[in-house]
Amino acid sequence: MFDPFIAPSGTLLGLLQRGRGDGTLHALAAPRPEALAALNHCVVSDPRHDWQVENRSLYYARLYLDLDGGIEEIERHLADPDDLVDTDDSRTGLALSVLGHLASYGRDDALALLRRYATTGANWTWALDELALRDDDAGLRSLALPVLARFPATDQGAADLAAAVRDSFEPRPWRLWADDPREAVGARVRAAGEQGSFDRWQRQMRPGGPRPGWSVQAVFDWAQQALERGSELHVPAARCLTAVAGPDDLPQIVEAARSGPEGARCAALHYLAEAGEPAVLDLIEAAAVSPSRAVADTAIAAFERMTGAAAVERARRWAHRPDALGASAAGVLACRGAAQDAPQVLGALREAVRGDGPDAPRLWTLVDGAGRLGIACAAPVLRHVYRETSSSHLRGRAARALAATDPSFATGFAVECLWDCEETTREVAALHAETGDIRVAERLRRLAADPAEEAEVQTAVRSRIGPDASAV
Repeated sequence: MFDPFIAPSGTLLGLLQRGRGDGTLHALAAPRPEALAALNHCVVSDPRHDWQVENRSLYYARLYLDLDGGIEEIERHLADPDDLVDTDDSRTGLALSVLGHLASYGRDDALALLRRYATTGANWTWALDELALRDDDAGLRSLALPVLARFPATDQGAADLAAAVRDSFEPRPWRLWADDPREAVGARVRAAGEQGSFDRWQRQMRPGGPRPGWSVQAVFDWAQQALERGSELHVPAARCLTAVAGPDDLPQIVEAARSGPEGARCAALHYLAEAGEPAVLDLIEAAAVSPSRAVADTAIAAFERMTGAAAVERARRWAHRPDALGASAAGVLACRGAAQDAPQVLGALREAVRGDGPDAPRLWTLVDGAGRLGIACAAPVLRHVYRETSSSHLRGRAARALAATDPSFATGFAVECLWDCEETTREVAALHAETGDIRVAERLRRLAADPAEEAEVQTAVRSRIGPDASAV
C-alpha cells in the first residue's frame, strides 16, 4: 500500500483524514454536500499510515449518522472492478468497518451491503467478521451456501476451507453453520474444523528452533542461520541464551558481542543488555557505528530495552551525539530520565520536529517524555505536533502531554478531543475538558449513552457527570 496523500491540516479534508475532533465539528458546520464528499473520500481512500493500529471507522460512522449520509459511494467502492485484482485488506477494510458500525447503529442498508459483499467480494472474510458481531442468526445462516460455494469440492478447496475456518477472527458464523443439518453445509464445516485442528496439532508436533540441551554456540549458529535466511531472531535467541548459558559462558558471549558474526553478535548484545552486564554499554557504543545495519540497529534496540541506572547515566553522555545512538539516548532520558534531563529531552523534541517533521518516529517517546517530565515550555512544540501529525496515535500522545504541560488544554484542544477518532484521546478529553463549555456538557452526555463507546471512555465521562462529580 502506498502512503496516502494527506491534505493540509487547516482544510476540512485534512482534519477528517487525521481523525481530529475538529474534523467532525467543521463538517457539521460546512455545507452538507461538501462535508459528505470529504467524508466519502476518507472512507474509500484510507488515509491511515498504519491501518492496523489507527482507528477511524467509528469516527467516520458517527459522522455519517450526524450528516444523515448515504452509503452509495461505499457501495460503488466495494463493487469496483479493482476488488477482483487488489485483494489487500487495506483497500476495503476501512469501508467494511464503517459499515459494521453503521449496522450496529441500526442502519439496515449497511447490514444488507455487508451481506452482499460477504457473498461476492474479495475481502469477504472481513465482511463476515463484521456480520458475526452484528447480524442475527437467521442472517448468518442465509450466507452459508454462498460462502461455502467459494470452496470447490476438491482437495484444494477442502484445504482452503479448513484454513478459513481455522484462521477466522470471529468463529460465530462457522459454529452456526457446523450445526446446520444440511450435508452440504454442516458436514463440510465440521470436517473443515476437524482438519484445521489436525493441522494445528501437526505444527505443534514439529517445533522449530532450539531444543533442550543446546549449547551457547548452537544458539549462536541458529541466530546466524536465521539472519542468512532473512529472518531476525535476535531477541528469541537471547531468551534461549538465558536458558542455556552459565557463568562460564560469559567470556564467549562477550566476545561474540564484540566481534562475532552478525547473527551471533546481535543475539549476544540483546542477552547482555537484558542481563545488565556492565560491559555491554561499551559494546553497544562500538556496535552502534558498525557498517552492518543489522548490528547497528540491534545495538540501539538493545540499549533502549535497558532499564538500570547505568543505562540512564550513559544516555546522558550520549544524548549530545548527532547520530542514531544520540537520538536513542534522548528517548531513554524521555522514558526514564529525571527532572535534570528536561533540557536534553526538550532539545531533542525540537530537533526532531525541525529536522524530520511532525510524523518522525522518534517523536513518540519524546512527546511522552515531555509530558512525563512536565516540561511546560514544550507546549508550543506539542501543540504543533498535535495539529500537524497525520498519526492519530501520536496526536493522542501529544494530547496527554499537553494535559500535563499546557494550562490552556482544558479549554482548548481537550474540547475537540471529545470527538477524536482514538478512544484513548477521548478518554483524556473526558477527564480534562472544561465543562463550562456547553458543547462539552452535551458531548459527555452523548458519549455516556452511546453503546458503541469504549468502556474506559464512559468511565471517564461518568467520573465527570456522576452524582459525586461537579455538575455538568
